[in-house]
Amino acid sequence: MIIYLCSDAMALINQSGVGRAIEHQQMALKSAGIPYTMTEEKTHDVIHINTVFPSSYIRAKKAKKNGIPVVYHAHSTENDFKNSFFFANALAPLTGWWFKKCYETADLILTPSEYSKMLLEEWQMKPPIKVISNGIDLSYWQSTLDEQKMFREKFGIQAEDKLIISVGLQIKRKGILDFVEMAKRMPEYQFIWFGYTDPKLLSREIKEAIQTDLPNLQFPGYIDRNEVRIAYQACDLYLFLTHEETEGIVLLEALASKANTIVRDIPVFNPDYIDRKDVYKANSLDDFIHLTRGILDEKLPSLVDTGYQKVSEKRIDKIGQQLKEHYQSVL
Repeated sequence: MIIYLCSDAMALINQSGVGRAIEHQQMALKSAGIPYTMTEEKTHDVIHINTVFPSSYIRAKKAKKNGIPVVYHAHSTENDFKNSFFFANALAPLTGWWFKKCYETADLILTPSEYSKMLLEEWQMKPPIKVISNGIDLSYWQSTLDEQKMFREKFGIQAEDKLIISVGLQIKRKGILDFVEMAKRMPEYQFIWFGYTDPKLLSREIKEAIQTDLPNLQFPGYIDRNEVRIAYQACDLYLFLTHEETEGIVLLEALASKANTIVRDIPVFNPDYIDRKDVYKANSLDDFIHLTRGILDEKLPSLVDTGYQKVSEKRIDKIGQQLKEHYQSVL
């Protein structure tokens, strides 16, 4: 059994969650001993498609015509396309139609959470839908004290400073406006947002937010996976202010790194993550600020150990075995 991991336009998606998910699939297949190819030219028994470009749709139709089973990974829905890029909300209904058209080419649809499965089921598509986490390589998300020290020095963070970070595209859906507002209201803490989005795709309010000039706020842009590894453990708090996700790989990374974590209380995190047991959850800006101070002043207990136990359920070798079962089912 050889799998073709099909992901078109990698140059466009390699800094996104989909790009990270593809890396996780490669690790999962290696852990399960499943041969795979990243090119269409090599012989394969199943095509596993991750992208929704026209070329991806064409590849799916071609595979079906040639009798090759199609597994389509539904990383995106109409909901998480909204509040992303300039004009995204106006295009969301058309985008939803296109997503459905792509996913309906499949023999099996995979999606990363029960929440995203529920959204897909509302489209009443014919292919079966199965939930499978993007998974996490627990062994990777570790760093040394020296690495953490050098990381903080690189970004001008003193040993006594409390550092708050977030990781993601610079878009409204990810909660970047709240992140900037928190930096304004809490000048005693250092804030860094790691991630980059082409300014041509951003609305005026997001551009203005990124250009905010504060001594405790930085937007250094995209950093590679190795540096993100250190960032989670060099920080004092990870904020995931996102308004919509299908899973949120960065949350898996933060919990695997044993970073203190606050997330927005949105459907995708229920019931998988329990408030004040696995992570802290908040809805309003005032609540985020209250929890942040409580954690950093050590007035609230750390949840890093229970958060780590929760994310351990999604370890990459377990995902590899689940993928193997799904591939066998479509064969």
